[in-house]
Amino acid sequence: MSSPAERYAAARRKAAQAAQFPALDEFALDLGFDLDDFQREACQSLERGSGVLVCAPTGAGKTVVGEFAVHLALRGRPDDPVPAADATTPPARRKCFYTTPIKALSNQKYHDLVARYGAEQVGLLTGDNAINGDAPVVVMTTEVLRNMLYAGSSTLQGLAYVVMDEVHYLADRFRGGVWEEVIIHLPASVTLVSLSATVSNAEEFADWLVTVRGETAVVVSEHRPVPLWQHMLVGKRMFDLFHDADAARKHDVHPELLRYTRETVRRLELGEGRSAGPGAGRRGPRWRGPLRPDIVDRLDREGLLPAILFIFSRAGCAAAVQQCLAAGLRLTSAEERAEIRRVVESRVTAIPGEDLSVLGYWEWLDGLERGLAAHHAGMLPVFKEIVEELFVRGLVKAVFATETLALGINMPARCVVLERLVKYNGEAHVDLTPGEYTQLTGRAGRRGIDVEGHAVVVWSPETDPRHVAGLASTRTYPLRSSFRPSYNMAVNLVGTVGAEPARALLESSFAQFQADRSVVGLARQVQRNTETIEAYGAEAACHHGDFDEYFALRVAIADREKAIARQGQTQRKAAAVASLERLRVGDVIRVPSGRRAGLAVVLDPATGGFGEPRPLVLTQDRWAGRVSPGDFTTPAEVLARIRVPKHFNHRSPGARRDLAAEVSGTGLDRHGGRRGGRSRQVTGEDHQIAQLRTELRHHPCHACPEREEHARWAERRRRLERDTEELRERVSGRTGSLARTFDRIVALLTERGYLARDGAVTDAGRMLGRIWTEADLLVAECLRRGVWNGLSPAELAAAVSVVVFEARRDVDERASLPRGPVADAVDETLKLWGEIEADEAARGLTATREPDLGFAWPVYRWARGEALAKVLGSGHEIDGEMPAGDFVRWARQVVDLLGQIADSGGATTELRSTARQAIAAVNRGVLAYHTSA
Repeated sequence: MSSPAERYAAARRKAAQAAQFPALDEFALDLGFDLDDFQREACQSLERGSGVLVCAPTGAGKTVVGEFAVHLALRGRPDDPVPAADATTPPARRKCFYTTPIKALSNQKYHDLVARYGAEQVGLLTGDNAINGDAPVVVMTTEVLRNMLYAGSSTLQGLAYVVMDEVHYLADRFRGGVWEEVIIHLPASVTLVSLSATVSNAEEFADWLVTVRGETAVVVSEHRPVPLWQHMLVGKRMFDLFHDADAARKHDVHPELLRYTRETVRRLELGEGRSAGPGAGRRGPRWRGPLRPDIVDRLDREGLLPAILFIFSRAGCAAAVQQCLAAGLRLTSAEERAEIRRVVESRVTAIPGEDLSVLGYWEWLDGLERGLAAHHAGMLPVFKEIVEELFVRGLVKAVFATETLALGINMPARCVVLERLVKYNGEAHVDLTPGEYTQLTGRAGRRGIDVEGHAVVVWSPETDPRHVAGLASTRTYPLRSSFRPSYNMAVNLVGTVGAEPARALLESSFAQFQADRSVVGLARQVQRNTETIEAYGAEAACHHGDFDEYFALRVAIADREKAIARQGQTQRKAAAVASLERLRVGDVIRVPSGRRAGLAVVLDPATGGFGEPRPLVLTQDRWAGRVSPGDFTTPAEVLARIRVPKHFNHRSPGARRDLAAEVSGTGLDRHGGRRGGRSRQVTGEDHQIAQLRTELRHHPCHACPEREEHARWAERRRRLERDTEELRERVSGRTGSLARTFDRIVALLTERGYLARDGAVTDAGRMLGRIWTEADLLVAECLRRGVWNGLSPAELAAAVSVVVFEARRDVDERASLPRGPVADAVDETLKLWGEIEADEAARGLTATREPDLGFAWPVYRWARGEALAKVLGSGHEIDGEMPAGDFVRWARQVVDLLGQIADSGGATTELRSTARQAIAAVNRGVLAYHTSA
């Protein structure tokens, strides 16, 4: 225990701090817990009048600093006059805007602040909601504040503090630039509070903040309030990744884990070696990791639930829940199940039964009642919100999630499991970065509940424990700007400050700040790479002949084989599409591959005239649903015909059972006596490949016993040469790059009439300045040319969808469109896009994204009032039906653009009226549940 003298000294220090920082003393009294050192340091800087950048791990309590800014604003200035008792006007209070990157976070923070300060003091402004927007404290998405700044909104009067929560979002390649726009344009009188995850270049970011915002204190804390233990699950054995904290600092993997994984890999390799003897062709033992139900069961037995299990695939998340249900897992008590059902039923009362069936409600509820759920962007938003609520309350124990959950609302767990360390980023499968690993595992350990958090990586032969140790030990990652000028930004900047000052403002961005600093480092990297390329070239040299020439032949063969494979895939798909289009009700076919492999009868041939054919079938296993050409590696062949009752109800279990029995009664073989789905066609070897292989065999280096070793070095050199060329291009384009891009954009806008020759903004430019979408210039051109005039509400929704929608994966064929006015409007839109793209290419600007037609049919049908099942079935998706969550998200973006058209000065009175009607037509059903949720 401390002595009386020490206690007296501590009391004196506390009293001195209270006298120096009275606002912080008031604020701390209401918290109910003691402030951490980093929180106190940041709040003291704020009370002194300095801006502040706070970098701390997930769950460390950064938001307390943002809430203190709210407290300061509501408290008013210390020298504010106190009104007399009979005064009629209250003292002027300062304002605080609290910005977040996503609506879910805005909603959550709004409710938190209302609970503390009362509904009359707090407002909310997002794309969906506008509540008490003139309140002294307003929570909003960052885009809303950006739009206010450009519009010169009167709401900005009296603004004293802006809190930018999750400011590391400025690295987001799609939306990150908005954060920099806000930071640059905020009035100098506003104090900025920036809250960030731990980043390794906090000082660099702070240096930039000082140049654009003035005095900014940097407070960095790497201390996790709840310690995190790292583990690896190898088969059925769980290992600590590190022996102790000292080993973790040195990246030293637990020796027992290294020994066991090496031994496991050796046994697998020996097994594969044996299979190459007699009976060659059989593969050796393949690694089978622990099953998902077994992982959850183990976590339950070891007291590590609730847990989030990250699976980087929507289908994988849904499959994981099904696997756990099939294994009979039940993680909840009878009381918990009753409470879960009560919560769910109270939240879905507005959803009609037929929509619930389409959304898979009953299977989803079964999983929830057992304490299991998926969480991903493809789910209906209200379903996701229910999962979040039940998980936070401890009723759902295991959530299988994609990485989007790590960026979402506060959903901490006792344990986090990573099934793989590779994810699909929309373009390719890539390794997790240390920053992503930290973000995901940061969910483990609930402050005030858990003594410690746990992160578990599931081992596979491709996973090196030392790589995991590197990810786990690299606690920080660098913040990289994604800022670039857009057409909308250009007209707004020129209209607000003029062309030359706008150019100077862009040069003050964090992007340019980093670019100027990085050129030196890039040039050094090019030099290092050049030296390494020479070393690789020496290793690849072969005394038999010119290995570069030999390696070029190997590359040419590989490229040609890939091209032929792509061509063959396209032909197979075309044949499958044609065969599905010919099907009739009652045809019995064989689905050759996938989860629904086996015999099936056609219930609805799906000749709807849009997209790919997706016939509704019933399999002999009693599953009814739509199949797509992706399920057919060979054309669908009609094997027999049976009678389907005229009013057959495929949702009736009894009807499905009886008709499935008839399918089985045909006596046809389920697999057709063939294993594997593809028919082998002997088409002869490609002439070009044959010629290249002949050259390869006759090359002197082909006889070299070390040729594969040489080839490995040559491949490394090829990749490094490609990377180095990219670096050289970056060096040449860095210095003054943003200002050059801005000049080119201004030139294009001037030529198209959005800016006058003297730099003034024209009427068309003012219209463009109020269009907030990625394809801003294309939308403005469509409005100026009258492309959308004369359309009905449903037709307008379909026509504008092509400029906002973007498919998750590339689809080879162009999606079909409703015939008539929609197709004509989209053709005009595509022509305008072609003109804009040509202008952009001529000026060296990044091209506006090509319109995507994949959402036109779903939103057209929805706006016409058709059923949800039909609408989701009409999406141009590779994997069959469009997920409900995707439909809601894109429909909301269509509504947002329709709202901009309805308010646009560049649209005709008739078009504005049609846009408002289209909004009303789209905002129904699942969109209405989302809006009210």
